[in-house]
Amino acid sequence: MVGMSELQAVFWDMDGTLVDTEPYWIESEYELVKAHGGSWSEEQAHLMVGQALDYSASLLQQAGVRMGTQQIIELLTAQVVAKCAENIPWRPGARDLLAELQAEQIRAAMVTMSFTPLAAAIHQALPAGQLEFIVTGDMVTKGKPDPEAYHVAFEKMAADHQDRTGAPLERSRCIAIEDSVPGTAAAAASGMVTLAVPHYTQLPETGQWHIFDSLHGARVEDLRRLLVHDPAPAAA
Repeated sequence: MVGMSELQAVFWDMDGTLVDTEPYWIESEYELVKAHGGSWSEEQAHLMVGQALDYSASLLQQAGVRMGTQQIIELLTAQVVAKCAENIPWRPGARDLLAELQAEQIRAAMVTMSFTPLAAAIHQALPAGQLEFIVTGDMVTKGKPDPEAYHVAFEKMAADHQDRTGAPLERSRCIAIEDSVPGTAAAAASGMVTLAVPHYTQLPETGQWHIFDSLHGARVEDLRRLLVHDPAPAAA
């Protein structure tokens, strides 16, 4: 039987959690809106943090960008990928925690609203095997705060978990790490234990997730403790 404190898997958000690409996105947003004669603000940019890219594109269109949704997504993604090719801004503690998870043979995957080109670039920059797979915004029909992406990731990992470990994968033994309001809402709604590490936006203490100020110094043992002190019941 799986122990109450046995951590089976960790599902990582990317932007703002694993890497700090938000400044790259915001810079590209400003440039795009300016090129179309509109105006953009930090407040508008922060409304897009953690959201599905089609929603973000709609806000840019409202700000005067005269391009189709897919065109906007592809342009912004390409610009952020190019910036990451020069420098990947890793979040404090994230790579150390990933390395410890791998050393302890705890499975991990990425669940992000960024599209595949950017997520794949970050995935490939990590040591082999630290993240088993990625689920991206262009792989689902509903973006965060809808939990679809987390359901897809869980089912993908659950498909062979019992063959690998002898025990089925349980949502209550999985942790999702997020930084934004849409992301934590999606993770909590999926039934996973949710760890919020706020970055660009403040997160309310609703009792649905745990909050760490940073992943700097965070260890696997800290994650295990969350499993036996989960503040919210699993989703139905």
